[in-house]
Amino acid sequence: MSASPNTSPTVPMTQLATQPPTIKLVVIDVDGTLLNSQHQVSARTEAAVKAAIAQGVQVMLATGKTRGAATSLIKRFDLKTPGIYSQGLMVYDGDGNVLHQQTLDAAISRLVITFAEDRGFVVLAYSGTRILMRARHEEAIQGLMRYHETEPEVVGPLQNLLSTEPINKLVAVGDPRQVKALRWQLNIQIGDQAKLVQAGVPNMLEVVPAGSSKGSALRQVLQTLQIPADQVLAIGDAENDIEMIRVAGIGVAMGQAEQQIKDAADHVTATNDQDGVAEALERFVLKKPEPEPEPAPESSASTPPEAAAAPGTPDAEASEADDPAEPAADNTADATPAASTPDTPPQATPGGAWYKPAADASDDAPDDASDDAPDKPDDPADKPPSEPGASSSTTTR
Repeated sequence: MSASPNTSPTVPMTQLATQPPTIKLVVIDVDGTLLNSQHQVSARTEAAVKAAIAQGVQVMLATGKTRGAATSLIKRFDLKTPGIYSQGLMVYDGDGNVLHQQTLDAAISRLVITFAEDRGFVVLAYSGTRILMRARHEEAIQGLMRYHETEPEVVGPLQNLLSTEPINKLVAVGDPRQVKALRWQLNIQIGDQAKLVQAGVPNMLEVVPAGSSKGSALRQVLQTLQIPADQVLAIGDAENDIEMIRVAGIGVAMGQAEQQIKDAADHVTATNDQDGVAEALERFVLKKPEPEPEPAPESSASTPPEAAAAPGTPDAEASEADDPAEPAADNTADATPAASTPDTPPQATPGGAWYKPAADASDDAPDDASDDAPDKPDDPADKPPSEPGASSSTTTR
């Protein structure tokens, strides 16, 4: 028994290769990506983000900071989508309710706090939208304020809160060279029990739960929104954006990003000071206006109806015969008006003008003689005239 033919339409492979999926969700890192080096949103970037939202595309923030640091951006763009915060450890819905969160193991937190503080680092503990610190440290506080974070709360020894406060992540602040050494030392101390990451800020080292990332949080959000990954555009600039860039169907690295981020991305856009986010949105998301169709060029092979008939053609002869200034020639009977020969199809002259041939002797042949003649295939020249205003052209092969 033969299988029934497949009647579903098929798409050519060339078309599949050249048609990117429609982007339904754009995920944007904040510092170093959406914001320029002055921690501001440029006019072009703002216009591009708002145009994407107006087009029906969902826009979502994904940052290592708390949701409180992004409040002004949420209001500025009137975002109703979920958001990824604290390196993906906190996921909120559009109303600010917690959808998912991850916390550090208390024993790991205690080890990291003690080890870092003993070496002179300032340690910050992130708990939801709160930032906690042992004692007031102006330089650390000013650094947080530059990134629009809320002012930390001074709570005394952080170890005393580990049994009562959920800690999402710890941040050690210090000299960039010492931070680099601390990362190597902590990696030996905690191994794979936690994850060490930097968010493009050389004087800060973050300790987060193992397996956590913006990418894993994005997967959870996509399940909630029921959006496939290939319909997602993600833009970032730092180490903490790599997993998110890889999850998205189109991953974009900022122009000033380190090479490892560019290697993980599908495309590299301009820097954050050159409107890199706007450039990516204009290329992959925003619909371009359709160009107006150009008028069709006039064919040189067609003769307009107003054009005079060429000398020597039947039309010219008929025109001369109808000219009241000259007497009609003896052959005027041959130039029979079109109305008197309705069964004679019009024919085309080499110039493309349509005319009706004069009746000849074959028109007087008896009907039975024509009935005995074999049928001829249709002559291409025996086609009816085109609609008014249409032109016919002649192609030489």
